[in-house]
Amino acid sequence: MDISDVLTRLRAFTDERDWAQFHTPRNLTLALVGEVGELAELMQWRTDEEVRAHARTDAGRDALADELADVFTYLVEIADSLGIDLDAAVHAKITKNAAKYPVDLSRGSNAKYTELGEPG
Repeated sequence: MDISDVLTRLRAFTDERDWAQFHTPRNLTLALVGEVGELAELMQWRTDEEVRAHARTDAGRDALADELADVFTYLVEIADSLGIDLDAAVHAKITKNAAKYPVDLSRGSNAKYTELGEPG
């Protein structure tokens, strides 16, 4: 997936409808929260295996895909509205996390980086 292609399509979609006036960082973030809630609702009260089974059905996969796409597109739009290169930000964050969670200390552990101890 190329985020720049997604962003180009989202900008065109928004421009065609004159919606940029509504797409402020705050409004987009609130919309994102709503979409995360809709995604969570599809998983609420189900076990992990029940969620996976739901995702293997046509209706379940479509519903989950729609909500994931909504969440992703709002993230892309929020970053764009703030002038943040989301692709670069994601890569930078992975690099930061790799430093905070060295493999020799974090492999197989769910401990927060502040609880991992000192490197070997």
